[in-house]
Amino acid sequence: MPKQRRTFTADFKRQMVRLYENGKSRADIVDEYEFSASALDRWIKQAQTTGSFSEKDNRTAEENELIALRQENQRLRMEVDILKHMGRK
Repeated sequence: MPKQRRTFTADFKRQMVRLYENGKSRADIVDEYEFSASALDRWIKQAQTTGSFSEKDNRTAEENELIALRQENQRLRMEVDILKHMGRK
């Protein structure tokens, strides 16, 4: 049976980061609260860089540009498709 993905609130993430910053070991935190070390590492990085745990707030300029380009590409494809169908009538 696949493992169900857990979600954590921003308050919980903030508390875990505080525990780490106050000297509790990374291993103790992940063992006690049963989540991955990579999640804690990501939360620590997010807290240090933007202070936000929202993925949107932590995207790089390149990631934002890629998202915008993909959206524009999708819009342009739809326009081309519409024009193709209009030309058939």
